[in-house]
Amino acid sequence: MLSETSTATVRATLPAVGAAVGDIADLFYRKLFDAHPELLSDLFNRGNQASGTQRQALAGSIAAFATHLVEHPDTRPDVMLSRIAHKHASLGVTAAQYKVVHTHLFAAIAEVLGDAVTPEVAAAWDEVYWLMANALVAIEERLYAQQGVVAGDVWRAWEVTGRTEETEDVVTFRIRPADGEPAPAFRPGQYVSVQVELPDGARQIRQYSLSSAPGSPLRSITVKKVRGGLSPDGEVSQYLHAHTHPGDRLRVSAPYGDLVLDDIDAPLFLASAGIGCTPMLSMLDHLASTGHRSPVTVVHGDRSPADHALRSEHALLTGRLPDAAAHFWYEKPGPDHATDRTGLVDLTDLTVPSGTRAYLCGPLPFMRTVRAQLLAKGLPAADIHYEVFGPDLWLAEA
Repeated sequence: MLSETSTATVRATLPAVGAAVGDIADLFYRKLFDAHPELLSDLFNRGNQASGTQRQALAGSIAAFATHLVEHPDTRPDVMLSRIAHKHASLGVTAAQYKVVHTHLFAAIAEVLGDAVTPEVAAAWDEVYWLMANALVAIEERLYAQQGVVAGDVWRAWEVTGRTEETEDVVTFRIRPADGEPAPAFRPGQYVSVQVELPDGARQIRQYSLSSAPGSPLRSITVKKVRGGLSPDGEVSQYLHAHTHPGDRLRVSAPYGDLVLDDIDAPLFLASAGIGCTPMLSMLDHLASTGHRSPVTVVHGDRSPADHALRSEHALLTGRLPDAAAHFWYEKPGPDHATDRTGLVDLTDLTVPSGTRAYLCGPLPFMRTVRAQLLAKGLPAADIHYEVFGPDLWLAEA
């Protein structure tokens, strides 16, 4: 809880800080990487830095956290904190790194806001930062403990045992721990981080959803090639597509992620677009394996049937459930595809049973549209859960 004095100061300065938070984030990252270039090469996603999305996400999370402290002083934005903490845990972030961030973030705040940063203002925002940082550290320590790893030491060597070309741009890799020990347990919908050493020596990290069921003896990750041109947007996915084959080894983190399927006997709505289908396949596989009997509505949008990665698995797993239906929309459908499932996903003629829990994964415009349509059908916002591949710009714009 923010102290009474700091609450008044943060409330008074929030408009000014909010207006400048983008510039603060930009300067912060420049200062951070000038002092610690290894963080850019070996921890932060260079693609997100180049596009500016990471700066947007940082700015949005700080503004959202401070606003919540002021407007809801008796609660904490646990959903936001959990999402950030899971991503940090999958990267191996440690408590000591929050001190490094603090140093460069507050140097950026002082430089951008100048004389407006009085000792009182600095103290108030320092309190905001450490409330958020300490909350994240506490969650991350619990996440590390749950996986039985030392804080930050999340990596193991995994062997690639199989590779399947799903589409022109999508490959599934089947992997197992190289040491022969059991694979760590995970919950349907979670992801792992994969770290690869690129030709320039950088060890870049990306997250990929586990597309197999938790009970499977092997783990599967499905990787879509991001065509980033000369930018670093797709450097890891392109490297994996070009250089990773059975017998190779990968550095893979313990599984994390807060978009998880709860073991409840409620109607479910699983909506995805593009490569966002991967966590849904894990969920469907789990539901089929555990005998889920309540209604399940499966929705997916893609450019065409040929672009729909794991399309047959998507349909087959849905068909294994006793009360489930799959609805696939394609912008460029084949000749036999239903005309009312052509174009973008539209839930107008779908029935969403009372008590449904919804899970969304895909590009932000898709998830915004689906969420708005579910809300219009009476589904409570608290029952709509989502996963963002990359920085959470939905949060940044909230």
